[in-house]
Amino acid sequence: MNSSPLITIGLPVALAIIMFGLGLSLTLGDFARVAQSPRAVVVALALQMLVLPAIAFALVTAFDLEPLLAVGMMLLAASPGGTTANLFSHLFRGDVALNITLTAINSVLAAVTIPLITNFALDHFGAEGTLGLQFGKVVQVMAIVLVPVALGMLVRRWSTAFAARANRPVRVFSIAVLVIVAVGALLAERDTILDYLGDVGIVVTIFCLCSLTLGYAGARLFRLTRAQAIASSMEVGVHNIPVALTIAISVLDSTVIAIPSAIYSMVMYVLAGGFGYAITRSWRPEKAESPTHVTA
Repeated sequence: MNSSPLITIGLPVALAIIMFGLGLSLTLGDFARVAQSPRAVVVALALQMLVLPAIAFALVTAFDLEPLLAVGMMLLAASPGGTTANLFSHLFRGDVALNITLTAINSVLAAVTIPLITNFALDHFGAEGTLGLQFGKVVQVMAIVLVPVALGMLVRRWSTAFAARANRPVRVFSIAVLVIVAVGALLAERDTILDYLGDVGIVVTIFCLCSLTLGYAGARLFRLTRAQAIASSMEVGVHNIPVALTIAISVLDSTVIAIPSAIYSMVMYVLAGGFGYAITRSWRPEKAESPTHVTA
């Protein structure tokens, strides 16, 4: 594992800034919105937290990935949707309000589901080493995911105007820091990633396509609106990669576990963009449902 300050310090800092920026855009009303659209929220969360890990488990078993790579895939599956999902949903006329609600809830639930799913994977695949998510590491995960979000929400509650002014600069800065750290980490570990690219690349690509399709088709199966299905697709398919990378590298101290998420970060944007175009190229929302209205 490369222990350069760029990775060990830069990655957690980048994630903290990203999650703080997420908090600046959230209010308690985003959580309360569940009551306005319970079916859409429950369907999307069930797809993401129950079905998605099952698909990842089936894929790593079918392709017989080595234990640490299998754990990395399960960690990727457990990672929540990110704020980028909101952007994709907006671009393809999805229900952005639903995305914001799902992102807010996911960020809270992930502090519990990530340790549970990752610990299951570590035990099941027999990954060697002291990688188990003990109580102290569970607390660490909660701090990584929740504390910056809570601080951002407190700042917004203290001054909505300041939060509105700071929101864009924080997002731009966080993206810049993340790109620098991610590129540096990928370059530092390029030989390791290239060694595993053949084994993991196909699995990651299939998983991404399954995630996007599951989010959309599953939502339509449960008779959600087209806009809600687009939002669900992006939330399920576009993961918060910084969360997965930070936990793999800073908490579990494993480059190999981080590889599936690193590769996913390279294919996710291309596939999400292509998928969004494919499902919306002939759709005109003015003739269908409003993309910003959340219904039960």
